[in-house]
Amino acid sequence: MQGLGELESAVMDALWNSDRPRTVREVLAELNRTRALAYTTVQTVFDNLHRKGWVHRELQRRAYHYVPTETRDAAAARALRALLDSSGDPEGVLLHFAQSASDDETAALRRGLRRRRSRP
Repeated sequence: MQGLGELESAVMDALWNSDRPRTVREVLAELNRTRALAYTTVQTVFDNLHRKGWVHRELQRRAYHYVPTETRDAAAARALRALLDSSGDPEGVLLHFAQSASDDETAALRRGLRRRRSRP
């Protein structure tokens, strides 16, 4: 995800793939299935994500429980908007993307445009 480092992305994936708030210890256990990380490393990543506005935290007993501040789709759309805004030629970027889009992606874009037109 644009604006996130590799470990920050992994932590966000763990949160987005969960249906409930997660603690540092829970995410650490998940991440340590494929790598060896220290508790303090993951805690620092969560602190950074909180400071950047990617996660909300709530203290329960003696541990923070974290949830994403937005869905994965909303974060991706925000990143795409930032990319378009900074490109200097958003129309060109969109046209290049449209040419490379799969049939399923093209159908999804058409559905989204139809819904947009039908909004008041």
